[in-house]
Amino acid sequence: MTILIKTLGITPYETTWQAMQTFTNQRTSETADEIWLCQHPPTFTQGLNGQQHHLHPAAFENAIPIIQTDRGGQVTYHGPGQLICYLLLDLNRLKLGVRAFVTLMEQSLITLLSEINIPATAKADAPGVYVDDQKIASLGLKVRKHRTYHGLSLNVDMDMTPFQWITPCGLANIKMTQVRDWQSTPNIDALQTRLTEILIEQLQANPPTPQV
Repeated sequence: MTILIKTLGITPYETTWQAMQTFTNQRTSETADEIWLCQHPPTFTQGLNGQQHHLHPAAFENAIPIIQTDRGGQVTYHGPGQLICYLLLDLNRLKLGVRAFVTLMEQSLITLLSEINIPATAKADAPGVYVDDQKIASLGLKVRKHRTYHGLSLNVDMDMTPFQWITPCGLANIKMTQVRDWQSTPNIDALQTRLTEILIEQLQANPPTPQV
């Protein structure tokens, strides 16, 4: 199984999203899967089910764009210092169902954080990864003909203020956190490299599961 890794640096959200759509629309059964690693300038994104009341008045009073996107979930914030991992995968070829894939992403993040002594967990009723009931990583996917795009974000070392201007992921009582709150000098490049290794290990080790 070949998975191409692309490190994009800091890229505009909308440009990257359009590139993911184009890649997914044009790929065939022979196209290699890809993982894209990047960061974004300050951006709010609304998922397909996003509700306007989760954007507080302060979100409209600042110069941060609000983009309606096609991933699942509610509103979130992206900014420099947040590790973004986009997963452009063929679930048919991987013999993975959507729910199993979501679990694989969460477990990969939990493994990464455990390696730097951050005890993270997943929640059955709220996708993402949490530390002491504070959300440290978010998931958002689009699946088209069993092919995925979008992916996950891990808060590493960023200005968390804009999260106060929204209801992150529609979870009113959840506080957001980041790696820096638990480790004084996080290295986003090292975390990015290790997360990619863990994801590939998990995808290669994954046993076939029924698709859902």
